[in-house]
Amino acid sequence: MRGMNSESVDLIYLDPPFNSKANYAAPIGSEAAEAEFKDTWSLNDVDVAWLNLIEAKHPKLWRVIQAAMTKSDKSYLIYMAVRLLEMHRLLKPTGSIYLHCDLTMSHYLKLVMDAVFSRNAFQNEVIWSYRRWPSKQPRFQRMHDVILFYSQAENLTFNIEFEPPSDSYLKRFKGKTQVLDPESRSRKLIVDEPTKGLPRRDVWDISILAGSSKERTGYRTQKPLALLRRIIAASSNEGDMVLDPFCGCATACIAAEDLERQWVGIDLSPKAEELVKSRLEKELSLFTHKTVCRADVPRRTDLGDLPFYRSHKPTLYGLQEGNCEGCKTHFEARHLEVDYIIDRDSGGTDHIGNLQLLCSSCNRIKGNRGMEYLVAKLAA
Repeated sequence: MRGMNSESVDLIYLDPPFNSKANYAAPIGSEAAEAEFKDTWSLNDVDVAWLNLIEAKHPKLWRVIQAAMTKSDKSYLIYMAVRLLEMHRLLKPTGSIYLHCDLTMSHYLKLVMDAVFSRNAFQNEVIWSYRRWPSKQPRFQRMHDVILFYSQAENLTFNIEFEPPSDSYLKRFKGKTQVLDPESRSRKLIVDEPTKGLPRRDVWDISILAGSSKERTGYRTQKPLALLRRIIAASSNEGDMVLDPFCGCATACIAAEDLERQWVGIDLSPKAEELVKSRLEKELSLFTHKTVCRADVPRRTDLGDLPFYRSHKPTLYGLQEGNCEGCKTHFEARHLEVDYIIDRDSGGTDHIGNLQLLCSSCNRIKGNRGMEYLVAKLAA
């Protein structure tokens, strides 16, 4: 995402890890075999540079993370927060974002979304309701996920959908249309016209994928195409750009292609590339020559001609009050060097927001590695 241009995406849907304290792997022999991910979290899973970024530049977000009850929850929220900040940058002013989660972290994630996108951007808490094999726990059956829908736009893209009218609704509110009687030239009432029903509610009854479903790839957390089609149809138009930064088994990509949207999917697993191609061929009968798969970090083209990165040194010196960002020691300006927070090979740019000052000693220790390496070395 760091290499994508700002305000380039119309709709973001993400189905990230849920902090479920479990690890997932597709069964051997399934289409998604070898696809796996870890959903257990500790501070070892986060970059110290992320902490510094959030604490220094996003105080509201920092307070939300500090309110989390456990180190595991904090680690997960840090991981999500830095990604949501990038998504905020990528989203067009008229765009929307849908964050898929469950009861494990939905309460914390809503606060994170409020901090990143603003509380006023909240549109809906959509409940995806489904049925599955019941448990024997002494509580009501847990059979729904939560989808948080945010948009900061006053004129957001939203295509109203209607639920099929119920029998009671049809009996009580029959469609009525007035037409002109050509003989008497007066209005007469024609009843029993078709009705669209009511605008769709925020509770969606959509079945989960059965074991025998043709959509099944073996991916444990796979979502049904019907769910993604509904989201994409509601909050984008043909030709719009859809981004799924946790694309997994490519359901959002397939739904976007089916609805004639442009799309980008991102995933850590090389298996995702195979699944996109195979599902395009199998489910949409499309050859995959249209799909470009790349493992490099793209270069942004929306920043224009940036000044030489070392020219920011006077400004950075003032922002850091003359202190090295590593050891926090105060130095004269001539003893500090301009360094990348995110290395260029990892998608970092020459923009001042990606630069810092380090003393020569800290800069040599860090090299082109992340700030977590420097912090660990200084603490040893």
